[in-house]
Amino acid sequence: MFKYLNKAKSRLFQIILFVLVFYIFFQVENFQNFLLVNLISQIFIFLFIVCIPAYYSGRMSYVDIAWPFGLVAIGIISFLYGDGSFLKKSMISTLYIIAGLRMGIGALILLKKGYLNKELPRYSYQRIRWKKKGFISDKFSVQFEILIQCFANVTFLAIPAILISNNSSQFFSIFEIIGILVWVIFFFLEHISDLQKQKFLISAKKNKLKNQVCNVGLWKYTRHPNYFSEWMIWNGLIIASFSSLPVNNSMIIFLGTTISLLYITVLMYQTLVFLTGAIPSEYYSLIKRPGYKNYKQTTNMFFPNFFK
Repeated sequence: MFKYLNKAKSRLFQIILFVLVFYIFFQVENFQNFLLVNLISQIFIFLFIVCIPAYYSGRMSYVDIAWPFGLVAIGIISFLYGDGSFLKKSMISTLYIIAGLRMGIGALILLKKGYLNKELPRYSYQRIRWKKKGFISDKFSVQFEILIQCFANVTFLAIPAILISNNSSQFFSIFEIIGILVWVIFFFLEHISDLQKQKFLISAKKNKLKNQVCNVGLWKYTRHPNYFSEWMIWNGLIIASFSSLPVNNSMIIFLGTTISLLYITVLMYQTLVFLTGAIPSEYYSLIKRPGYKNYKQTTNMFFPNFFK
């Protein structure tokens, strides 16, 4: 019994964390409709796009479709259910919808081309992680991890939208200006890094070169410029949200919402490096690409090095 509880404590912590954050934000009356509508929307999206297909196929790669379209849903809910100024609701709604559509449409293209007919490497890696932790039921673990992403969309990933869409100020603060600039810059850098890698792979295929390491453009400075840029996009949203924190509520609610907002950077770093990002990707790259070991020794994994 105790052995099982010790093994499951990391999963229990995740569930408790999501419930606690939802509870804290639900104490703010202006946030309640947003939270409830988003909860129902995310459950609906993940149930039909991921949970049911994963149950029959055993693959969780469908998450790549659900979570970005979950961001689109958050953007729409921000505009419809936010009680803030029209300008700020429109701004945060637009950012979420653009980011979600970019990734969501990309995932649909992969689906159409048949890439999701087998498990993507980053999700195959999860089986290795589960085995190390002693989780023996892949079927249960697949559904659990899908729901964790769903609950992330319900709570942490919706926090900037909840806060900014309920800010009634008609003027943009310095935090909002800086945050939006950071978002725009790294949104384009993420897109550029994806295009650079795509161009590199097309060129390698044309020249009949197999298992090449992409080390051009932004990929010269970090092994994962796309993941770093995605992390910075969320940091931009965090910065933009500072002036929308509920300062007029109790100290406990203010501290709870502030800590939850700041925790997004930790959550996204863990996800983009350890869970479904850099480390899973590199596990297979080291096996598949002979030149990747040297690339790993000469180029930073996550944070760019412009002075090497």
